[in-house]
Amino acid sequence: MSGNKTGLFIALIITAGIMVLEFVGGLVTNSLALLSDSGHMLSDVSALILSLVAVWFAARPASAVRTYGFHRFEILAALFNGVTLVVISVFIIWEAIGRLFDPPSVASGSMMLIAAVGLLANLASAWALLRKGDVHNNLNVRSAYLHVLGDALGSVGAVLAGLLIYLFDWNIADPIISIIVAVLIVKSAWSVLKHTVHILMEGTPANLDEKEVRSALGGLEGVVDVHDLHIWTITSGLDSLSCHLQVADGMDCQKVLQAAIALIEERFGIRHSTIQVESSRIRHMELQV
Repeated sequence: MSGNKTGLFIALIITAGIMVLEFVGGLVTNSLALLSDSGHMLSDVSALILSLVAVWFAARPASAVRTYGFHRFEILAALFNGVTLVVISVFIIWEAIGRLFDPPSVASGSMMLIAAVGLLANLASAWALLRKGDVHNNLNVRSAYLHVLGDALGSVGAVLAGLLIYLFDWNIADPIISIIVAVLIVKSAWSVLKHTVHILMEGTPANLDEKEVRSALGGLEGVVDVHDLHIWTITSGLDSLSCHLQVADGMDCQKVLQAAIALIEERFGIRHSTIQVESSRIRHMELQV
């Protein structure tokens, strides 16, 4: 948790500084590529702040009102970050299409210099998140990391556009490369959006197979039936499970329960499980889900 905070804070300081530099540079050089990159950085600053707030909220304890605590705030932050990436990219594509038919003159030399500084800063931010944070397993940190990578890609595009303009006086390269970069960023954001929506819809974690879990529980000694099985993710790295196990009459229910808890934790890595053990005498009303 502390590593995530440190990585996000370092990335925030670097990104905010370069955002101002690229925005001013975009206005001075009349470069859409630089302005679009500064726009991405503005979304990055917001995303990094939100991610930091989410990490802080997630650390707060559960209460009688919020029995799961604030863990889901990290997922909401990741969802917001993914949406802002898509919205800004669509805006850049719209602006770039308008410039395709009348590309303005761009100060390519200054543009390349500022973009190169931005690229180095973005790489430093990405390194801080990789080194200090958990970009592979924490969806909140991963969404912030994708924002930073998107900016790095934008800076590469701005450098390339500036080079083409400098060598061939091809001003149309600026909007064309802006469109390409925006499309690539949308593609990355889409994976985050799908993952966050899947979690919010209480979907089975991607690393688990519901049929395999059901089969494993059904294979325990004394288990007759497994029903009302639900597996979901509370937040990144925190999966949960609930189910009903019908056991053969005369079996030691507590022994079966202990075996089921151990199986779920050791084989599937789920430490938060709620298992109801039943005999043949238990009759449920029809379950809604």
